[in-house]
Amino acid sequence: MTPAGYLLVLLGILALWLLLLYNGLVKWRNIVAGAWAQIDVQLKRRYELIPNLVETVRGYARHERDLFEQIARIRAAALTAGSPRDVASADTQLAPAMRSLFAVAEAYPALKADQHFRSLMEELTATENKVAFARQYYNDSVRVYNTKTEQFPSAVLAARFGFRPAEYLEIDAVQREVQQVTF
Repeated sequence: MTPAGYLLVLLGILALWLLLLYNGLVKWRNIVAGAWAQIDVQLKRRYELIPNLVETVRGYARHERDLFEQIARIRAAALTAGSPRDVASADTQLAPAMRSLFAVAEAYPALKADQHFRSLMEELTATENKVAFARQYYNDSVRVYNTKTEQFPSAVLAARFGFRPAEYLEIDAVQREVQQVTF
């Protein structure tokens, strides 16, 4: 084989290697986007359950109007959250409001015995578990993607083609507390 032939083979291998690096970055960027979409789906499901839960509690505790309005405002803001930072901020506000709602429910034994209320609580618990799993998957995907965009040699390619680090979905100290709900 001639020196020019060796050079062509080497350039071909280099081009293939760069192509694989680029495709890997694209793959992980799409995995992060898909993971974010799953969080969005689960959060929307949660936000759809909240009005039903509020209405059920409202039937028993009519004098808690301010709490119901607060939850409705927070839910509306949460539905428009787009970035991980916005979602975390909305969750920061929602967690204490939901704890207050559960505290109100505690004061009404008939409500705790209500089958519709119990069914909603089971659905909400299942949804919260799905949200937690989706967050974990999203953050794991972000970790892999960000690592790929920061490690040499793919970092050079990432910078050249505009692959930006993804944002982790973090929770604040209020949400780190264990949520105790008893009925």
